[in-house]
Amino acid sequence: MIDWRLNLRAVIGRAYPRIIGSFREPSWLFFDIFLPLLGIAAFAFYYQALGAPSVFIGFVILGGAMTAYWLNVLWSMAAQFYWEKEVGNLQLYLMAPMSRMSVLAGMALGGIFFTSVRALSTLTLGMLIFGIEIKIVSPGSLLIVFFLTLFALYGMGMMFSSLYLLYGRGIWHLSSVFQEPIYFVSGFYFPVKALGFWTALLASIVPITLGLDAMRQLIFAGQETMGFLPVNIEITVLVFLTIAFIYGARVALDFMENLGKREGRLTLRWQ
Repeated sequence: MIDWRLNLRAVIGRAYPRIIGSFREPSWLFFDIFLPLLGIAAFAFYYQALGAPSVFIGFVILGGAMTAYWLNVLWSMAAQFYWEKEVGNLQLYLMAPMSRMSVLAGMALGGIFFTSVRALSTLTLGMLIFGIEIKIVSPGSLLIVFFLTLFALYGMGMMFSSLYLLYGRGIWHLSSVFQEPIYFVSGFYFPVKALGFWTALLASIVPITLGLDAMRQLIFAGQETMGFLPVNIEITVLVFLTIAFIYGARVALDFMENLGKREGRLTLRWQ
């Protein structure tokens, strides 16, 4: 029988360090908010030099703000169980009388809060600095797309957190491989539609691809022709991806736990 109270405490306990930690060192807020603006500004000035419409600068700012979530998923979600294994915490999670999904859920919620501080601040400052006008088509749809994107994206991170344990130290290379190419194929700094239908379709396996595309259509009114797919279709796909990745996370977690019990892969022998 599932002890919901115990699992809720596990979620809160795992989210707490990430939420509190985001405010313990004020200098981190400065670096997390202002330094990403430098990379965004480079693309923004490039578009200005080309004489592109100002909406493209808005696309860049939105995409640049969303990179925070992708980096958090790669380095603070997907790689987290491996680091917990390195310091000896993973075996404590396995021995605790709680669902391991509660640990992953806490990591995800804490990461979303921590990253949202940076992303929303970067987005707001970028729009103010470059004077980008926002005309939201549907606030309700925008909120639905935003949260579905985060749920699906962190569901992917939850699934990868178990799979990364298979590769050991190779996660450094794996995360690096997933970082920059996804910026390109997911259209962080330009409409993904420009890559062609099939490339954009393949890139849609990463939830942030469709999430960004839908948010751009909803935040910048009149830019529906820039979109890859209609927003309602992208919402449907995001719902499917959310369910698929969270279910995949559960399956991968059970697989790794059973593998660890048989082969002893989940603990460090020298500890």
